[in-house]
Amino acid sequence: VIVSADNKAGGAVCGLDRQTGAVVWRNQRAQLPNYPSPIILKAAGRDQLFLQGTEKVSSFDPLTGKTLWEIEGATTECVTSTVTDGERIFTSGGYPKNHVAAVAADGSGKVVWETNDRVYVPSMLIKEGNLFAVMDGGIAICWDSATGKERWKARLGGNFTSSPVMVGDRIYAANESGTLYVFKADPNGLEVLAENHLGNEIFSTPAICGDEVFLRVAFYEGEKRSEKLFCFGKAP
Repeated sequence: VIVSADNKAGGAVCGLDRQTGAVVWRNQRAQLPNYPSPIILKAAGRDQLFLQGTEKVSSFDPLTGKTLWEIEGATTECVTSTVTDGERIFTSGGYPKNHVAAVAADGSGKVVWETNDRVYVPSMLIKEGNLFAVMDGGIAICWDSATGKERWKARLGGNFTSSPVMVGDRIYAANESGTLYVFKADPNGLEVLAENHLGNEIFSTPAICGDEVFLRVAFYEGEKRSEKLFCFGKAP
């Protein structure tokens, strides 16, 4: 089990024995706040544990904690989870600077491409050589994952905290005001397939189970707050 806790007092990333909870390995981190979850991805032919933020991008051996490689370049505070196309990993952050970057996952430390777009909280998605994102401010965007060339950029609307998810060739993205958008994972342009106002507030990321998508939505009646769970899929 991998856990991390970056904070101003000095953080750490640890590997725990999943049966006993004993600390198998532990790496100290910088005394800086940071919010992404560590994630294990297969890149450059091997499993790597990636963690971005605190002004660097790091790769560890998930079983031993050994640092495989580390480069400077990420901003101080990141939130998103890293994604990969197998050759590159893609990082993003939004404080104090905005950045989206593709980093070679082979240990060379090479930054393949970089932009100053603000993808701070919602995580990105990768499909068939295309990198998709919904920015915090409601702009959807698609890049060529190999070159960073912007394929298209278009406004959805509202502000986004939850991360988009992909089911097949469809992307589900919910804004803070309670609207769920469904659009195609198409590198040729934004095609919105559905736009549904579900409630007053959505901060949760949709969850996928098979061909079904689950989403928690908040409702307000005066000061009273309630929540409902929606399921999207084929009718029984």
